Amino acid sequence: MDLKIKNKKALILGSSSGLGFAIAKALSDEGVHVAITSREFSRAKEAADKLPNATPYACDLLAKDAGKNIIESVGLVDILVTNAGGPPMGNFLDLSPADWKKGYHGLWMSAIQAIQAALPHMQKQKWGRIILSTSTSSKQPIPELTISNAYRPGLLGVMKTVAMEVASDSVTVNAIMPGSTHTRRMDDFKVPIEELAEQVPAKRLGKPEEFAALATFLASEHAAYITGQAIACDGGLIRGI
Repeated sequence: MDLKIKNKKALILGSSSGLGFAIAKALSDEGVHVAITSREFSRAKEAADKLPNATPYACDLLAKDAGKNIIESVGLVDILVTNAGGPPMGNFLDLSPADWKKGYHGLWMSAIQAIQAALPHMQKQKWGRIILSTSTSSKQPIPELTISNAYRPGLLGVMKTVAMEVASDSVTVNAIMPGSTHTRRMDDFKVPIEELAEQVPAKRLGKPEEFAALATFLASEHAAYITGQAIACDGGLIRGI
Protein backbone atom coordinates (compact mmCIF):
# COMPACT_ATOMS: atom_id res chain seq x y z
CA MET A 1 0.00 0.00 0.00
CA ASP A 2 1.30 3.44 -0.93
CA LEU A 3 0.83 5.57 2.17
CA LYS A 4 1.34 8.77 0.11
CA ILE A 5 3.79 10.37 2.54
CA LYS A 6 7.03 10.05 0.57
CA ASN A 7 9.23 13.15 0.95
CA LYS A 8 7.21 14.44 3.90
CA LYS A 9 9.25 15.68 6.85
CA ALA A 10 8.78 14.18 10.31
CA LEU A 11 10.10 14.91 13.78
CA ILE A 12 10.01 12.08 16.29
CA LEU A 13 10.91 13.05 19.84
CA GLY A 14 12.91 10.56 21.89
CA SER A 15 13.73 8.45 18.85
CA SER A 16 17.28 7.15 19.23
CA SER A 17 16.01 3.80 20.55
CA GLY A 18 12.93 1.83 21.57
CA LEU A 19 9.50 2.73 20.27
CA GLY A 20 10.62 6.13 19.05
CA PHE A 21 13.29 4.63 16.81
CA ALA A 22 10.87 1.98 15.55
CA ILE A 23 8.50 4.76 14.44
CA ALA A 24 11.35 6.69 12.83
CA LYS A 25 12.46 3.61 10.91
CA ALA A 26 8.94 2.80 9.72
CA LEU A 27 8.44 6.35 8.46
CA SER A 28 11.88 6.36 6.86
CA ASP A 29 11.01 3.13 5.05
CA GLU A 30 8.08 5.02 3.49
CA GLY A 31 10.41 7.70 2.14
CA VAL A 32 9.78 10.24 4.89
CA HIS A 33 12.68 12.49 5.91
CA VAL A 34 12.97 11.94 9.66
CA ALA A 35 14.55 14.01 12.42
CA ILE A 36 15.99 11.72 15.12
CA THR A 37 16.34 13.20 18.60
CA SER A 38 18.10 12.14 21.77
CA ARG A 39 19.42 13.83 24.87
CA GLU A 40 22.91 13.04 23.61
CA PHE A 41 23.77 13.99 20.04
CA SER A 42 26.07 10.98 19.70
CA ARG A 43 23.15 8.62 20.34
CA ALA A 44 20.95 10.49 17.88
CA LYS A 45 23.68 10.31 15.23
CA GLU A 46 24.24 6.60 15.81
CA ALA A 47 20.52 5.96 15.29
CA ALA A 48 20.25 8.29 12.29
CA ASP A 49 23.18 6.57 10.59
CA LYS A 50 21.08 3.40 10.43
CA LEU A 51 18.46 5.06 8.24
CA PRO A 52 18.79 6.35 4.67
CA ASN A 53 17.08 9.70 5.15
CA ALA A 54 17.50 10.74 8.79
CA THR A 55 19.09 13.74 10.49
CA PRO A 56 20.22 13.69 14.15
CA TYR A 57 19.46 16.38 16.72
CA ALA A 58 20.21 16.76 20.41
CA CYS A 59 17.12 17.42 22.51
CA ASP A 60 16.82 17.05 26.27
CA LEU A 61 13.08 16.81 26.87
CA LEU A 62 13.61 17.68 30.54
CA ALA A 63 15.03 21.09 29.66
CA LYS A 64 12.90 24.22 29.72
CA ASP A 65 11.34 25.03 26.32
CA ALA A 66 12.65 21.76 24.86
CA GLY A 67 9.63 21.20 22.63
CA LYS A 68 9.71 24.72 21.24
CA ASN A 69 13.46 24.75 20.72
CA ILE A 70 13.63 21.46 18.83
CA ILE A 71 11.01 22.63 16.33
CA GLU A 72 13.06 25.77 15.78
CA SER A 73 16.16 23.64 15.18
CA VAL A 74 14.53 21.12 12.85
CA GLY A 75 12.35 23.59 10.98
CA LEU A 76 8.90 23.12 9.50
CA VAL A 77 7.57 19.58 9.77
CA ASP A 78 4.58 17.78 8.27
CA ILE A 79 4.47 14.99 10.85
CA LEU A 80 5.14 15.35 14.58
CA VAL A 81 5.38 12.40 16.95
CA THR A 82 5.72 13.32 20.61
CA ASN A 83 7.42 10.59 22.59
CA ALA A 84 9.28 10.51 25.90
CA GLY A 85 10.87 7.92 28.13
CA GLY A 86 9.01 6.78 31.19
CA PRO A 87 9.10 9.10 34.24
CA PRO A 88 10.46 8.00 37.63
CA MET A 89 8.66 4.98 39.05
CA GLY A 90 7.23 4.91 42.54
CA ASN A 91 4.13 4.89 44.68
CA PHE A 92 2.51 8.23 45.47
CA LEU A 93 4.15 8.79 48.88
CA ASP A 94 7.57 7.78 47.56
CA LEU A 95 7.74 10.57 44.98
CA SER A 96 9.46 13.89 45.61
CA PRO A 97 8.58 17.31 44.15
CA ALA A 98 11.65 16.90 41.93
CA ASP A 99 10.20 13.66 40.53
CA TRP A 100 6.94 15.41 39.69
CA LYS A 101 8.80 18.30 38.07
CA LYS A 102 10.83 15.90 35.96
CA GLY A 103 7.68 14.17 34.78
CA TYR A 104 6.00 17.50 34.07
CA HIS A 105 8.75 18.68 31.75
CA GLY A 106 9.48 15.31 30.16
CA LEU A 107 5.94 14.08 29.58
CA TRP A 108 3.81 17.21 29.54
CA MET A 109 5.54 20.43 28.50
CA SER A 110 7.80 18.88 25.88
CA ALA A 111 4.72 17.62 24.04
CA ILE A 112 2.63 20.76 24.54
CA GLN A 113 5.36 23.10 23.29
CA ALA A 114 6.27 20.97 20.30
CA ILE A 115 2.63 20.82 19.22
CA GLN A 116 2.20 24.57 19.65
CA ALA A 117 5.31 25.25 17.57
CA ALA A 118 4.49 22.78 14.79
CA LEU A 119 0.79 23.54 14.29
CA PRO A 120 0.86 26.93 12.51
CA HIS A 121 2.76 25.54 9.52
CA MET A 122 0.47 22.52 9.29
CA GLN A 123 -2.60 24.72 9.37
CA LYS A 124 -1.18 27.04 6.74
CA GLN A 125 -0.41 24.24 4.31
CA LYS A 126 -3.70 22.47 5.10
CA TRP A 127 -2.02 19.16 5.93
CA GLY A 128 -0.45 17.75 9.04
CA ARG A 129 -0.22 14.78 11.35
CA ILE A 130 0.34 14.98 15.10
CA ILE A 131 0.68 11.73 17.00
CA LEU A 132 1.13 11.53 20.76
CA SER A 133 2.90 8.36 21.81
CA THR A 134 1.65 7.79 25.35
CA SER A 135 0.87 4.62 27.31
CA THR A 136 -2.01 2.40 28.35
CA SER A 137 -1.68 4.24 31.68
CA SER A 138 -3.57 7.03 29.89
CA LYS A 139 -6.71 4.94 30.36
CA GLN A 140 -5.81 2.25 32.91
CA PRO A 141 -3.47 3.12 35.83
CA ILE A 142 -0.39 0.95 36.20
CA PRO A 143 0.92 0.19 39.73
CA GLU A 144 4.02 2.20 40.72
CA LEU A 145 3.73 4.44 37.65
CA THR A 146 2.01 7.22 39.57
CA ILE A 147 3.45 10.11 37.56
CA SER A 148 2.61 8.47 34.26
CA ASN A 149 -0.90 7.68 35.54
CA ALA A 150 -1.35 11.36 36.41
CA TYR A 151 0.04 13.20 33.40
CA ARG A 152 -0.74 10.93 30.46
CA PRO A 153 -4.56 11.01 30.81
CA GLY A 154 -4.34 14.81 30.68
CA LEU A 155 -2.53 14.60 27.36
CA LEU A 156 -5.51 12.73 25.95
CA GLY A 157 -7.65 15.74 26.87
CA VAL A 158 -5.20 18.02 25.08
CA MET A 159 -5.19 15.71 22.06
CA LYS A 160 -8.97 15.69 21.82
CA THR A 161 -9.21 19.46 22.21
CA VAL A 162 -6.58 20.27 19.59
CA ALA A 163 -8.04 17.70 17.18
CA MET A 164 -11.39 19.50 17.24
CA GLU A 165 -9.75 22.89 16.75
CA VAL A 166 -7.69 21.96 13.68
CA ALA A 167 -9.78 19.28 11.94
CA SER A 168 -11.07 21.76 9.36
CA ASP A 169 -7.44 22.50 8.40
CA SER A 170 -6.88 18.85 7.39
CA VAL A 171 -4.60 18.34 10.40
CA THR A 172 -5.20 15.18 12.39
CA VAL A 173 -4.26 14.70 16.04
CA ASN A 174 -4.30 11.25 17.61
CA ALA A 175 -2.75 9.36 20.51
CA ILE A 176 -1.32 5.86 20.39
CA MET A 177 -0.95 3.79 23.54
CA PRO A 178 1.57 0.96 23.71
CA GLY A 179 0.92 -1.80 26.18
CA SER A 180 3.58 -4.26 27.29
CA THR A 181 6.00 -3.97 24.38
CA HIS A 182 9.38 -5.67 24.34
CA THR A 183 11.82 -2.77 24.77
CA ARG A 184 14.55 -1.95 27.28
CA ARG A 185 11.92 -0.20 29.40
CA MET A 186 10.64 -3.64 30.39
CA ASP A 187 13.86 -4.17 32.32
CA ASP A 188 12.76 -1.45 34.77
CA PHE A 189 9.79 -3.48 35.95
CA LYS A 190 10.15 -5.93 38.82
CA VAL A 191 7.87 -8.48 37.16
CA PRO A 192 9.65 -11.01 34.90
CA ILE A 193 8.94 -10.78 31.17
CA GLU A 194 7.16 -14.12 31.21
CA GLU A 195 4.76 -12.97 33.92
CA LEU A 196 4.07 -9.71 32.10
CA ALA A 197 3.18 -11.67 28.97
CA GLU A 198 0.75 -13.84 30.95
CA GLN A 199 -1.18 -10.71 31.98
CA VAL A 200 -1.84 -9.83 28.33
CA PRO A 201 -4.83 -11.52 26.64
CA ALA A 202 -2.64 -12.13 23.58
CA LYS A 203 -0.20 -14.00 25.89
CA ARG A 204 2.86 -12.23 24.51
CA LEU A 205 4.55 -8.87 24.53
CA GLY A 206 4.12 -6.53 21.61
CA LYS A 207 6.84 -5.85 19.06
CA PRO A 208 8.08 -2.27 18.50
CA GLU A 209 7.46 -2.79 14.77
CA GLU A 210 3.76 -3.45 15.43
CA PHE A 211 3.41 -0.21 17.34
CA ALA A 212 5.35 1.67 14.66
CA ALA A 213 3.03 0.31 11.97
CA LEU A 214 0.07 1.90 13.76
CA ALA A 215 1.87 5.24 14.02
CA THR A 216 2.87 5.14 10.36
CA PHE A 217 -0.67 4.45 9.19
CA LEU A 218 -1.99 7.37 11.25
CA ALA A 219 0.66 9.56 9.65
CA SER A 220 -0.47 8.53 6.17
CA GLU A 221 -2.89 10.04 3.71
CA HIS A 222 -5.20 7.06 4.23
CA ALA A 223 -5.86 8.14 7.84
CA ALA A 224 -7.09 11.61 6.89
CA TYR A 225 -10.52 11.01 8.48
CA ILE A 226 -9.18 9.62 11.75
CA THR A 227 -8.64 12.30 14.37
CA GLY A 228 -9.19 12.85 18.07
CA GLN A 229 -8.69 9.16 18.81
CA ALA A 230 -6.69 7.32 21.47
CA ILE A 231 -5.76 3.94 19.98
CA ALA A 232 -4.17 1.14 21.98
CA CYS A 233 -1.68 -1.36 20.61
CA ASP A 234 -1.71 -3.61 23.65
CA GLY A 235 -2.80 -7.16 22.82
CA GLY A 236 -6.13 -6.53 24.58
CA LEU A 237 -4.57 -5.32 27.85
CA ILE A 238 -6.91 -2.38 28.51
CA ARG A 239 -10.05 -3.78 30.09
CA GLY A 240 -12.38 -0.83 29.52
CA ILE A 241 -13.92 0.29 26.24
